Amino acid sequence: MTINLPGTDGGLRAYEPRREPLAVTPGAPFTSRTVFSAAHVVADPYADVSPDAPAAVDWDATLAFRRHLWSHGLGVAEAMDTAQRGMGLDWAGAAELIRRSAAEARSVGGLIACGVGTDQLTGPATLDQVRAAYEEQLAVVEEAGAQAILMASRALAAAATGPEDYLEVYGHLLRQSAEPVVLHWLGPMFDPALEGYWGSSDLDAATDTFLEVIAAHPDKVDGIKVSLLDAQREIDLRRRLPKGVRCYTGDDFNYPELIAGDERGFSHALLGVFDPLGPLAAQAVRVLDTGDVTGFRELLDPTVALSRHLFQPPTRFYKTGVVLLAWLAGHQSHFTMVGGLQSARSLPHFVRAYELADGLGLFPDPKLAEERMRTLLSLYGVPQ
Repeated sequence: MTINLPGTDGGLRAYEPRREPLAVTPGAPFTSRTVFSAAHVVADPYADVSPDAPAAVDWDATLAFRRHLWSHGLGVAEAMDTAQRGMGLDWAGAAELIRRSAAEARSVGGLIACGVGTDQLTGPATLDQVRAAYEEQLAVVEEAGAQAILMASRALAAAATGPEDYLEVYGHLLRQSAEPVVLHWLGPMFDPALEGYWGSSDLDAATDTFLEVIAAHPDKVDGIKVSLLDAQREIDLRRRLPKGVRCYTGDDFNYPELIAGDERGFSHALLGVFDPLGPLAAQAVRVLDTGDVTGFRELLDPTVALSRHLFQPPTRFYKTGVVLLAWLAGHQSHFTMVGGLQSARSLPHFVRAYELADGLGLFPDPKLAEERMRTLLSLYGVPQ
C-alpha cells in the first residue's frame, strides 16, 4: 500500500509507509545523564473557544502523555515554551498544568521541573512588578513540590536597561529559592521578544553577565538550559560553569554531539524535540550509559534531520510539528492546538515531518499514522 503525498512540483508522488515501528522498550533509570523532555499540552477539541481566549486543555490526554514520557525514564520539563507558554497557554492555565503534573509525577515517581516566568504581566511592567511576578510563579512551583526552571522573561527584557538589572532580579530570586533551580536562556529565534537578553545583543557580553549571575549563587543553581542553537557557544559556556553546575542542552539542532560530549565534559538534556523522540531518545541514552558513544550516536544522529525540520524558521512554531506527530503516533485523538496553532505550518511541512518520523519508526502503529495522515491530506484536497 502506498499513500499519495504532494510533491514540491505541485504533483503527487507515491510513498510507501514503514510497516514496523522501531523496537523500543522501557528500561532501567539513566545513570550517565539527566534528561528532560519539554512536553506539549493537548487541547480540548470540543471547547467553544476563540484563538485569543484562555486555553481549553484536555487534562486526561495531557497527563497521559506525561505518563508516557515517564514510563521511558525521561523527566518532564513542564509549562515551558513547548507547552505554548505565551503562545496560547496563559499563566492561569500554566499554573493549573503545573499543579496537576506535579501531583501526577508524585503518584508515579516521575522526575519533573516546571517553568517559572512572568507571563501574567500583560503590558509594560517595572522591575519591581517583574520580580513580583517571578515570585508568584516560583511559589506555585515550590508549593507543588517541583523543581523550578527560571525562564527568560519578555517583561524583564523590555524593562531592563542593562546587565545590572538582570543581576539584581535574578540575584533576588536565587537568594529566596528553596532549592537549586535551572536557569533558562532562550534565544530570540524561539521568541523574538527576548532579543538582547542579559543586557546585550552581543552574545559574548550576555554570556559574561549570565555567568556572573551563576558565580554569585552557585549553590542555588542546579544547572543551565541553553537554547541558542549554537553548539560551540554551548560547549564554551559549559566549560566555564562552576563545578557542580550542570549544562542542560536545549539545542535542538546539535543535541547528539552535545550530549555525547568530549574529553572535557558533556551536556545533560532538556529538549522539546524529545517530546516526539521520547522512546528512541531514552533507548539511546541507555546505550550511552554503557559507555557506547558510537551506538548512542548511531541511534540519535538520524533524528537530527527531523528535529531541524520541526525547528526550522520561524522556530517558535515548532510546537505545531510536535503536536502533529503526537496525533499521528496515537497519543491524542485529534490535531487541534490551543490558540489554533495547528494552522501555523504548511501542508508541505506536515508531509515532510510525517515522512521523516515514519522513516525513523517513531509511530507505534504505522497503520494508524498512515490512516490519520490520509485524513489530514483529504482535508487539504489531496486525492488518495
